[in-house]
Amino acid sequence: MTDVQRTELFSIQKSILAWFSQHKRAMPWRDHPDPYAVWVSEIMLQQTRVETVRSYFDRWMERFPTIESLAAADESEVLLAWQGLGYYSRARNLQRAARTLVLEHDGAMPSDPRELQKLPGIGPYTAGAVASIAFGVAAPAVDGNVIRVIARLARVESDVRRSAALKRIHSVAAALVDEAHPGDFNQALMELGSTVCTPRNPRCAKCPLVAHCEARAAGVQETLPMKSPPKAARVEERLAVIARAHTTGRYLVVQRPETGLLAGLWEFPLVTDDAEAATFIGTPSGIDADELTTVTHQFSHIHLTIRPLLVSVDDEFSPSMDTYVGARWLHRGDTDSVPVSSMMEKVLALV
Repeated sequence: MTDVQRTELFSIQKSILAWFSQHKRAMPWRDHPDPYAVWVSEIMLQQTRVETVRSYFDRWMERFPTIESLAAADESEVLLAWQGLGYYSRARNLQRAARTLVLEHDGAMPSDPRELQKLPGIGPYTAGAVASIAFGVAAPAVDGNVIRVIARLARVESDVRRSAALKRIHSVAAALVDEAHPGDFNQALMELGSTVCTPRNPRCAKCPLVAHCEARAAGVQETLPMKSPPKAARVEERLAVIARAHTTGRYLVVQRPETGLLAGLWEFPLVTDDAEAATFIGTPSGIDADELTTVTHQFSHIHLTIRPLLVSVDDEFSPSMDTYVGARWLHRGDTDSVPVSSMMEKVLALV
């Protein structure tokens, strides 16, 4: 923003805080002003809709009400509580950070954004959000909604996926933060981007910042922010080997490694082709299987097609595994006892 525009700072702060006071949505985490609850909600809200997070947040806080309780929990409990939110590394990082806080900070979160960023899974945005909302620190919190608001407000006509544009947006955000009410101000910008300054068809007539918006004045609000197209998701295909025991009717599930995509989650074994499926089952000459309905799943960078194969095996069957770290037999109704991905829930629904 220019020096002339900086003179509008007080008006911008006053306008958006007044709007937020009147229009802010009721959210369960706003009833928990403690740093831990703010932190959990911000991690859950990353790349996830507010409506989805509401119920997860309440269940999480009931199961892990303190940093100490999260640190002491078994990882499988943490992943089960997170199941359905995706991006499971976020849950792991929450627990890793909780354990660090217990060991190095007596179970308390630091208020300094720089110290917060030293914790696993906390970047500049989350650090700014926690510091401002929970501790009243005048730090910016720049998420996707805030990027869009400021790109229009300051008319940033360059690719916001590039460092130069992001640096300018962060600079504007830091200059705008209301020092007296930084938490409310940051939440107001996020709320404005979510409900009014939307990606398509922004509701400019309802915006408290319309008089200050350079994009609106130039008639380019619909074209901002500018973004280079994301990389196309690569296409992959896998076979899901659903091994069912003859006598007991139990199903074999295996655990993924502790690193990589869907780390530590349980699933029906995934293989690349029929030959690998036969090797897994222990019948190199081939397998007798029923092929179920094909399932598709979209990750951020992978479009995955799964062909489920239902195979009947002896109760004493022991799989040949290289890529998995554990295996167990479960009845269909017992699958709720282990954390599985939403991708695997689609396959489970077929069994």
